[in-house]
Amino acid sequence: MKERLAALALAALLLPAGALAQADAEKLRSAKALFFDRQYAQAREAWQAVRASGRGAEAQAALYWVARCSESLGESERALGEYARYLAERPADRALVEEAKTSRVALAVKLAKTGKTRHVEVARDALADPSRTVRYFAALQLASLGTEAGKDAVPVLREILAEEKDEDLVERAKLALLRLDRKALSGSASPAPRPGAREAAWVRVRIYEKGASKPGVSINLPVALADLVFKSLPDDAVADLRKEGYDARTFWERLKKTGPAEILTIEGDDGERIQVWIE
Repeated sequence: MKERLAALALAALLLPAGALAQADAEKLRSAKALFFDRQYAQAREAWQAVRASGRGAEAQAALYWVARCSESLGESERALGEYARYLAERPADRALVEEAKTSRVALAVKLAKTGKTRHVEVARDALADPSRTVRYFAALQLASLGTEAGKDAVPVLREILAEEKDEDLVERAKLALLRLDRKALSGSASPAPRPGAREAAWVRVRIYEKGASKPGVSINLPVALADLVFKSLPDDAVADLRKEGYDARTFWERLKKTGPAEILTIEGDDGERIQVWIE
């Protein structure tokens, strides 16, 4: 047996460098193929082999992909630890680092929602990350945990409103703030209004399925159009609304002057949620 091992070691030493490189490249291709074929258990083993034989950035990246495999297998706590080990090596790949950090935040919040609240600290720590991508993601995720856990995210959510140009991101931040405080966008709490902005211009509607942090349905209706709809109501409908205390002819005119505010939140029997607000 010893003679066989010695012979194998000698053969490896005698192999040309190109042959070794080709073997490493084949391991890399195999690991990638298994992952993208969603064979995550086999892919994890393949990436572990790449890490064991690789060096430098290649070995670091392999550890990231090991964590991705564990996450895809639903092994959240294991993946959380593997991402941490990857980040502890201070890898230079900025894109992978951001993805690892946001994945850790998502996993931590997911685990917190199952009762393992000790992991919330991972998301809280990310609020101070130098990367805006990581900070913003952490704030939005924390807000989904409710008022107590989400209160630390408020400064970052307001940072998004003040500095970001991405409309979708800004809308998500507004929803998160409204989830934490129904008056967050009204009156003096309103973040940095645009110069000359006095009246609300949009009616926003978001519908969430049970447990979802992102809306399944999003509706953005200009107040002017809603105003037009009300003003074009049949006379009998106008009369019925007046009996209920609403003047359809002036309703939206008065409402849009109130500024950003949540109109209503409806919680369904099956856990779905509908939010309506104006801005």
